[in-house]
Amino acid sequence: MNKIRFGTSLLLALGLLGFARATLGAEQLLKIDYPASTATNELQVAVTYTLWIPDGVKTIRGIIVHQHGAGTTASIEGSTAASDLHWQALAKKWDCALWGSSYHVQNEKIDTSPGASELWFDPRNGSEKTFLKALGEFAIKAGHAEIDKVPWALWGHSGGGIWADVMVALHPDRVAAVWMRSGSSLMFLSHPEFTDHAVPASVYRIPMLTNPGVKEKPKQLPPEPDTRTAAEKMKGPWLGNMATFKEYRAHGGLIGFAPDPLTGHECGDSRYLAIPFLDACLAMRLPDKGSKDQTLKPMDPSKAWLAPLFGDEAKPAADYKGNPSEAVWLPNEAVAKAWMEYVKTGATSDSTPPPAPFDVRVSTKRETGTEIVWSAEADFESGIGGFIVLRDGQELAKLPEKPVGKFGRALFQSMTYHDTPSQPLPQMRYMDTSAKPGEKHSYSIVSVNSVGLKSQPSAAASLQ
Repeated sequence: MNKIRFGTSLLLALGLLGFARATLGAEQLLKIDYPASTATNELQVAVTYTLWIPDGVKTIRGIIVHQHGAGTTASIEGSTAASDLHWQALAKKWDCALWGSSYHVQNEKIDTSPGASELWFDPRNGSEKTFLKALGEFAIKAGHAEIDKVPWALWGHSGGGIWADVMVALHPDRVAAVWMRSGSSLMFLSHPEFTDHAVPASVYRIPMLTNPGVKEKPKQLPPEPDTRTAAEKMKGPWLGNMATFKEYRAHGGLIGFAPDPLTGHECGDSRYLAIPFLDACLAMRLPDKGSKDQTLKPMDPSKAWLAPLFGDEAKPAADYKGNPSEAVWLPNEAVAKAWMEYVKTGATSDSTPPPAPFDVRVSTKRETGTEIVWSAEADFESGIGGFIVLRDGQELAKLPEKPVGKFGRALFQSMTYHDTPSQPLPQMRYMDTSAKPGEKHSYSIVSVNSVGLKSQPSAAASLQ
């Protein structure tokens, strides 16, 4: 039997009364646990789904799914995906919910043996059914019936890329856009138990981007793969992502290829291209706000840019001189410019400062000092690198004191290998132990994004 759990903010919103319906104006973080099924046609590994719903959203317009990859570490680190401040900024912009999964595999095997990852990353083995079931339960428990009907934007890493690729074929009318980081279904067709699936023509109208790390590229490439007829040659994320790109593009698919020059299988700084890509696609494809019709809109072909495969210069589609059926497709000028930076440097630049923090509160904690807590939203382009605490207008402290994490740019929520925040999640909180009893100080907070740009100070707050 599944269990529904709620984050602290939701429990407070419900007055701790146990009702499974949130009030408007309260951010929600909901969880559902499903045990492993013993039925062969159902999900045979346990899973925890987490859904974050933005503060004050009246009607959810879509769901952004951030799906981890294969293995036990990916499962554990995938559990924080819905708490990622940067991805929440994308979700909030479009009145979307943010979905994270944690499939509790028991080993590192990537097959269908007991406890292995293929039991979930092939949706046909039961995760599709469980995902759809959870949508229905979240819709009821959150008091947002539309959750069961709205479109999805799918982000997947490794096995999560395989999962996203197959889910697109199973539900093309529900998918607004897809990002496949180091994984797609073609890379797994060499496994006899992973059967091929039909690709409806409607899939080719869905905007996608494949994103392998250059360090994943085999030293010896096989002969030019004939996609599905030479699946045994597509082993590995690089060849799988490239073959998926070539096959879909040959059918007119709206798909791009963005090799990350700095990484292998880890996600690196891919979010700095993934977020603007999904942002552009959601802007074009989501149904109008307030519309009861959930039919996705088509992409605008007049805005598309094209680039040569393995090139680093994109042009408006109307000006492109090469073969368009072999070219990297990009949805608009803004994404094309970010793509040109990314394929050269592995990241994107940013010249705009982040928004200022807000809701600063100051209180005395007796013998431990003065506590300052605050709220902040991530800079849309560059996330939150950290904070500066000001006391009486002078710098008192930096959070974090030193950069933490080894994957990608240093962030307040340091990133894992899997593009998720490391645990434990840091708090927007600082204890001023140097303030002397009886002194009254004012405190304000400055946000610093991941490229070092600073916000304006927040409104100051003092002990009341």
